[in-house]
Amino acid sequence: MTEQHQQDTIVLEARGVTKHFPVRRTGRDVVARSRRSVHAVDDVWLQLRRGTVTALVGESGSGKSTVARLLAQLYPLTKGEIQLDGTAVKAGRGRSFRRYVRQVQLIFQDPFASLNPVHTVRYHLTRALKIHGRAGTGDAELETNLAALLERVQLTPPQRFLDKFPHELSGGQRQRVAIARALGADPKVLLADEPVSMLDVSIRLGVLNLLKDLKDRLHLAILYITHDIASARYFADTTLVMYAGRIVEGGDSETVTQHPAHPYTQLLIASAPDPDRVVGEPQREEAQEETGSGEPPSLIAPPGGCRFHPRCPKAMERCSTELPPRFDLADGQWAACWLYENAKDNGNEKEAVSR
Repeated sequence: MTEQHQQDTIVLEARGVTKHFPVRRTGRDVVARSRRSVHAVDDVWLQLRRGTVTALVGESGSGKSTVARLLAQLYPLTKGEIQLDGTAVKAGRGRSFRRYVRQVQLIFQDPFASLNPVHTVRYHLTRALKIHGRAGTGDAELETNLAALLERVQLTPPQRFLDKFPHELSGGQRQRVAIARALGADPKVLLADEPVSMLDVSIRLGVLNLLKDLKDRLHLAILYITHDIASARYFADTTLVMYAGRIVEGGDSETVTQHPAHPYTQLLIASAPDPDRVVGEPQREEAQEETGSGEPPSLIAPPGGCRFHPRCPKAMERCSTELPPRFDLADGQWAACWLYENAKDNGNEKEAVSR
């Protein structure tokens, strides 16, 4: 199989994935209790391909981590389907769940919380290898496999780290151990839930470079969840932008980050620190208009139509009543925004947003 064909292979796919969490209320209002729910994720479609990184970007509370947990089968779906290698995944536990997690592994945001503080690195990695049948047939082979895992995540020499406890490691070293534990299953897919947000700025790039190297060498499909759209441009091949439980824009990372189409994506980029902006300098009037206003909506009672319309500086009347579909733009980019309804017909996809 050629490298290009491998990159075209869809390993994991979400098809209309939806997750609503029931709101548990006290009192006698049984009807209200049964009907109210948090619309954490609604109708999410995404594809993870071998040898590529897909970034899922959005502010806190947008549903990004819920998507990762759904793909990891930690939450049951409310609606939709997950396919692994083209086959629908049935929710469950036991052997079927173990077969699934051998191929799809989740890396959590906080490496200290995801590692048991009373056990050593040796324990964590040995347990992963044994659970997934990769420990070998004897102690010597187990030691070789443990050393290989640590070398793969650039913790060398391995003997220096195997018998340490999590609190004896730096944040970056702990996250590398968590990545090594995930690799113990020999997966096809890594779901990285904000893997560098809890780390010092000085070591974030090293962990991202490690994931990029693993992607290239092992032909992994990686879902990279982040609130930092700038890192998505550096690290990911494809970027999807999520707001209030829905994906609102997607496309090639360079295109999405340099030529954002959806007003929410433009707001994300405008809110990033700008080293050229003088401290205390007032924004231009037209720049202030582009930033929007307000807070994210309640997902218990999300707004009708486009969920971004209460904050959108370009909102139209229909935005509050009609949910926009996906409109395809140039170079594989797309946006779920009514501003682009007639963009294709006019042959000028990007100018529609300026009206």
